[in-house]
Amino acid sequence: MLSQTKTSPIPVCLSLFLESGRGNKLSSDLKNYIQKLLKVNMEGPYGAEWPAEEKVKRREMSSPEALYIFVYNKESVVGFVHYRFTIEEDVPVLYVYELQLEPAYHGKGLGKFLMQQVELIACNNGMGAVVLTVQKQNTSAINFYLNKLSYNISSISPSKVYQLMGVTGQEKSYEILCKTFDDEAKAVLEES
Repeated sequence: MLSQTKTSPIPVCLSLFLESGRGNKLSSDLKNYIQKLLKVNMEGPYGAEWPAEEKVKRREMSSPEALYIFVYNKESVVGFVHYRFTIEEDVPVLYVYELQLEPAYHGKGLGKFLMQQVELIACNNGMGAVVLTVQKQNTSAINFYLNKLSYNISSISPSKVYQLMGVTGQEKSYEILCKTFDDEAKAVLEES
């Protein structure tokens, strides 16, 4: 009788480094890279909304409030996370505007690592939660946040607000997700 052994995936070793940045100090090359990667990754999930959304994202990325962690391999940038410190429902939060990776780097643990860094930054700066918006069409991203990182659909997400109000026919194309770090944030952003 042959015995079967369960094989585990071989861990991927990546040689990468991180660099921080601010929106109003980005080089034109870096701005062009961000725009290209956003289009590659997000044009599909946004669908017909993409042309208008692309213009909004261009303005957001250059703001002095826009903070970044860039990921580089030996030759070039392979991804980034764009975040800001803000207030949602009177709770100080770190809001993730974008988490974008080159397609060749998907599924290698880099997105999870970057989100862990963002969560650490949030906690070290006294934020009550990390909040982000995800397109409903982007089912792999929704699965990533909800199932792999233990985020929750926030009580401020349109689907929850409309459900609470008993409103139908006002479906939005996105959900707002959060991970809370204290009871006050949890009460406001998850349970209200």
